[in-house]
Amino acid sequence: MPLDRAILGNMASGQMEALERDYGDEDGVEIGTVMTLVEIIKPEGLDEHGNMRYSSLIRRRHNAPDPFRLVGILDQSIHEILAGPGIGS
Repeated sequence: MPLDRAILGNMASGQMEALERDYGDEDGVEIGTVMTLVEIIKPEGLDEHGNMRYSSLIRRRHNAPDPFRLVGILDQSIHEILAGPGIGS
């Protein structure tokens, strides 16, 4: 079964719309580091009880030349996630 590209495309499109809404009229604002994290879930066969087993892998892409910047952005994201709802941020 092919991957559903709409999931990632809709997420990126929604993010761009939110950025335009929140920052589109501000002078001097630009997009800096961009990172995508995608969880890939794969069926791995049946376990000894006949239940399907799955594995979960994380794929990432970014445009940051500095790995420390990525770690800082991820750390800030963790704090924001744990601080409150922020669904769709």
